[in-house]
Amino acid sequence: MKSLALLALILALCPAAATDKPNIVVILADDMGYGDVGVLNPKSKIPTPHLDGLARSGASFLDAHSGSAVCTPTRYGLLTGRYCWRSRLKSGVLFPPRDKPLIEDNRPTIASYLKSRGYQTAMVGKWHLGIEWARDESGKAVFDEPFTNGPIEKGFDQWFGIAASLDMVPYVYLRDHQAVAKCTTTQKAIGFPKYVRAGPRDPNFDPGDVLDDLATEAATFIKKATSPGKQDPAAHRPYFLYMPLTGPHKPVWPHERFVGKTRLGLYGDFIHQVDYTVGVVLKAIADSGQGDNTLVIYTSDNGSFMYRRKEGQNHHLADEKDQGYRPSDHSANHHWRGTKADVWEGGHRVPFFVRWAAGGIQPGTRVSRVTCHTDIFATIAAVTGEPVPAGAAEDSFSLLPAARGKADAKPRPGVINHSASGIFAIRRGPWKLVAGNGSGGRQGPRGKPFQKPYHLYNLDKDPGETTNLIESRPEIAAQLEEELMRIRSID
Repeated sequence: MKSLALLALILALCPAAATDKPNIVVILADDMGYGDVGVLNPKSKIPTPHLDGLARSGASFLDAHSGSAVCTPTRYGLLTGRYCWRSRLKSGVLFPPRDKPLIEDNRPTIASYLKSRGYQTAMVGKWHLGIEWARDESGKAVFDEPFTNGPIEKGFDQWFGIAASLDMVPYVYLRDHQAVAKCTTTQKAIGFPKYVRAGPRDPNFDPGDVLDDLATEAATFIKKATSPGKQDPAAHRPYFLYMPLTGPHKPVWPHERFVGKTRLGLYGDFIHQVDYTVGVVLKAIADSGQGDNTLVIYTSDNGSFMYRRKEGQNHHLADEKDQGYRPSDHSANHHWRGTKADVWEGGHRVPFFVRWAAGGIQPGTRVSRVTCHTDIFATIAAVTGEPVPAGAAEDSFSLLPAARGKADAKPRPGVINHSASGIFAIRRGPWKLVAGNGSGGRQGPRGKPFQKPYHLYNLDKDPGETTNLIESRPEIAAQLEEELMRIRSID
């Protein structure tokens, strides 16, 4: 009897016991560059106290990458643990309402995987993976009618957010299978910096309110999911929250209370608001009393779209008539070459922070392991102690050992990056091979996939990708090209 009493006491004092799986929160910024976070860019003058605190309270992955340098394919890779170029989408992004849903029927996602293991699953934010809209007799999408094949069909119990990027139609919030209001007006096209396309809009929809509304929704979900009055604490049912934000992607539209707070233009103000939004969610986690046993992952879907001044002289984002939109002394992608859409490092090297105190991740851990968003699926499987479904998440490798300061049991295969136009790059150790003759994105020369001369860089010695070693180190290039082709051949 004494032993049973002792065991009960131990379990009461150890909420992270093996039988108590952690809550999981994945926050995905939209177009936030590596240099937009102060803890990664000491020269930044944009205050990001909540992200800095998150990084210092857990592990910072300093060589983390999105699988793609643009939006839709990254989201596919994160949720499925599978590179998006294995799907039908070989370049670019989806555009609503034209494009059909991208995630294949019956393909496991992180949400469906966790739901089948007893988790409450919720999504708050931007989808951008396609929806089956209702259509009229002419085939035109009808946004006011119920839709199908969105987040709910991919494993989420509930969803509140928008269909795609904040500059894409329809301009209305969606909840589960239905718009929350009717699109009774038409949004006029607006140029930079508050760039939006023309299209159907709820007259009460205000882009400046979106981050606040998402933060409120997320905090409300966390409170309900962890409320003692809703469930038996002894039979804790953990939750998974996926929160893909809408900023700092264009339209660069911070709420008016943030305008002018950074003295670095609207972009700086918007980054500051994104940080504030993350802070609201972190506070809700702390207030739940389950903060130590909540795995929090924060990252971005790709690099920033902001050019550094010397790189953007011929692009409208660098035009002085932007009237304070573009900060003159801030490098959103830090010292990495290129921007969003490029196969260069600035296109896909992203902030990546992991916190889980009860899981043995020590504050201040800094990780140099090359990591990709596709690794989140296998990491979550390792955290829950459940196997990855057979045939799923073939490009996912757990980063949990690295987050705990330990070496991987076996080396991770090379990480593949993909530009907006489909140019491949592969990383192993300090070496990066670009299987194409340009950026594949926005920075010239854009080049074409598998057109030579290829590019080879040693990023330890040349982080700015200034010296192409393709001719002087052909043996390294050949090894990387062979691995790239081997990974691409996997069904």
